[in-house]
Amino acid sequence: MQFIHPEILYFLFLLLLPILVHLFQLRKFKTEYFTNVRFLKKLTIESRKSSKLKKRLLLATRLLLLTGLIIAFAQPFIEAKDHKNATNELYIVLDNSFSMQAKGNRGELLKRAVQELLEETPESSTFSLLTNDQAFWNTDIKSIQSELQNIKYSAIPFEINTQLAKIKARKSAFKKDIIILSDGIGTSQKPVQKNDEEIIYFIQSEAEQTNNVAIDSVYINQTLDNFYEISVAIQGFGDDFNPLPVALYHQNKLIAKTMITPDSKKKTVNFTIPKQEFQGYATINDKALTYDNDYFFSISKNKKNSVLSIGESTKSDFLSRIFTATEFNYSNSQLRNLDYNTIEKQSTIVLNEIPEIPQALQNTLQSFVNKGGNLVLIPSETSTTTTTNTFLKNLGNVQFIAPENNSKQITKINFDHPLFNGVFESKITNFQYPKAEKSFVIKSAYPNILSYEDQNAFLSAIPKSVGAIFIFSAPLNTKNSNFQQSPLIVPVFYKMGIYNKNALLYAATIGNTTPFWINTTLTKEAVLTVKGKEEQFIPIQQMLDNKVKLTFADLPKKSGNYTIFNKEISLENLSFNYARTESDLNQVNTNWVTSFDTMDSIKNVFNTLQTNRTDHQLWKWFLIFALTFLLAEMAIIRFVK
Repeated sequence: MQFIHPEILYFLFLLLLPILVHLFQLRKFKTEYFTNVRFLKKLTIESRKSSKLKKRLLLATRLLLLTGLIIAFAQPFIEAKDHKNATNELYIVLDNSFSMQAKGNRGELLKRAVQELLEETPESSTFSLLTNDQAFWNTDIKSIQSELQNIKYSAIPFEINTQLAKIKARKSAFKKDIIILSDGIGTSQKPVQKNDEEIIYFIQSEAEQTNNVAIDSVYINQTLDNFYEISVAIQGFGDDFNPLPVALYHQNKLIAKTMITPDSKKKTVNFTIPKQEFQGYATINDKALTYDNDYFFSISKNKKNSVLSIGESTKSDFLSRIFTATEFNYSNSQLRNLDYNTIEKQSTIVLNEIPEIPQALQNTLQSFVNKGGNLVLIPSETSTTTTTNTFLKNLGNVQFIAPENNSKQITKINFDHPLFNGVFESKITNFQYPKAEKSFVIKSAYPNILSYEDQNAFLSAIPKSVGAIFIFSAPLNTKNSNFQQSPLIVPVFYKMGIYNKNALLYAATIGNTTPFWINTTLTKEAVLTVKGKEEQFIPIQQMLDNKVKLTFADLPKKSGNYTIFNKEISLENLSFNYARTESDLNQVNTNWVTSFDTMDSIKNVFNTLQTNRTDHQLWKWFLIFALTFLLAEMAIIRFVK
C-alpha cells in the first residue's frame, strides 16, 4: 500500500492526546464506610466497573476514528499492475478498405466497427484515429462522431507498416497504445515494423460468408474487321457458387447480357462490340463484396503505334510476328535504303544488328529520342565498341566493355521494371532459360531488365522523360541465341513497342503510376482537367513539345468513367478501377495474430486498460471505517451505562 500524501501520517502522533486525557481522568478513591449506607456498597462497586468499561470502549473507538480519518486524508492506494504505461498515448487504426464491406454476424464489418467505437470509447479519452486515407490527431469521440458515421470505403489498401510509420512520426515523450481494427485481408505479409515503445492490440473483424466473385479484368481478345471481341475475366473465391448474370453497358445503356457459373479458376465471357470508340463497364451482381462487381473501361480510336526496324529483313522477320497489323504499323528497312524522313513519324525504332551506325543516323536518332521516341538497340557480332559507345554516350550512362565468346543462360527477370507492368500475374523463378552464345559485357548505371546467370545484363534500358533506349548485350539471330523461341520475347518487344504509349483499351487501376499521354499543345497557363459524374480533379501534368504527360497518383478516389478536358473541349476518355487485392476473403494475414495482443472487442480493450492501469484507491474505505467508529462511539455514549 502506498500514499499520495504520506506526510499526513505524522498526524498519527495526535492519537496520544486521547490516551493522555484518558489517563488523567483516572482517580484513586478512599473508602469511607457509614453504617446507614453499608447496604449500598455492593451497588457502588458495580457502577464503578461499568464506568471503566465505557471509558475504555470510547477510547478505542475514538482512536480508531482518528486513525481512519488520518489515513483517509493521506489517500492510500494499491499500485496498478501496469502503472508504468498509465500515461501512454492512444492511437486507433481503423481499416476502411473494401474487404470491410463483407458482412459479419452483426452487419457490415466497417459499420459495426464504427458503431462499437461510438458506443464503447470513453468520452474522456483523448486519442488519434487513423484510417486508410484520413487522420484525426488528438481528438475525442464526440468531436469526430459525425466523421465516423459518414466514413467511406477507401481505394487505398490497408498497410499496417504505413500506419505505424505515421504514428512513429508523431514525436512524443510517452509510449503509445495502438488499437488496430481490421480484417487482415489483402495486407502485406512483410514483418511488422514495431518497437518496444508501442503496445499493439489487434481486433479482428471476421466475415461470416467468405465466398466472393469479382471481375478481374477486361481486355480486347481479338480485333476483327468491323468488331472488337471483348473478354471479361471473372474470378471466384471460395466454392459452391450460384450462376450470376454478366452484363455489358455502353454509356449506361445495356448492350449485352449472359449468365455464368463462377469457380475458383478464372472464367472469361466474350462480347462482340462495334469497332469504334467505347466507354462503359462490365458488371455482375454478387452480394458479398460490391466494390469488385463493376469494371470500367474505355476504347479510344484505333491509333496504331508505328514501329520501324532497321536491318536485314531476314533477321527482322520475328518482329513482324510481334508487331501485328491490328495494333501496329510495322515496317522494315535496310540501312542503305533508309528514308530518314520516316524516322520522326515512328513511335519505336529497332536497330537490329547494324555493324556500324552512321553519324547522320546517330544525330537523327538522338533527336528522335529527345522528342519522346523509343529506341531498341540489338548489337551485331561485328559491332565495334568504339562507335557504339560514342553513340550511347550522348544518350545515357551505358557502355559496351568487351565481347565474350562463352555461352550464357538468361536466368533473371526484373519484375519491378516498368517494362513489365501488367505482364506477369506472379513472380516466376523456374522457366525455360534462353541463352546466348556470344555477347558483350555492358557497364550500365541502370537496373538490369533481364540478366545472365553471372548477373551481367542481357537487356538494360536508359530511361528518358518520355521514351526509353533499350539495349541488348547480344545479337538475337537464331544462330547466336534461342531468345526468339522463348516465351519472353513477345511481352518484351510488345511492351517496347507501346512503352509510354496509351493502350487501345484503357482501364487503369487507381494508384497506378503509369502515365497517360495526350497529343495536344497547351498554353503556358492552361491545365487539363479530368471530369467524371461525381468527381473531377487536376492531375500532375508535364508539357513536352506536342504531348502532355499526365500522372494520376492516388486520384481519382472513386472508380468510374472519366474524360480529359482542355477547358470545355473533351480530348480523351479514361476509365479507373479499384485494385482487386482484397477480393479473396480467405487470405487473412495470420502473422498479426502472433505479432499483436489479440482482443475480441473494443470494449474489452478499454476494460483491460482501465483495470491494469488504474490504481486501487483505498481512502474511501478508510473514510467508511472512520464513520463506522463514529457511529459506534455515539451508540456507546447512548446505550452503555
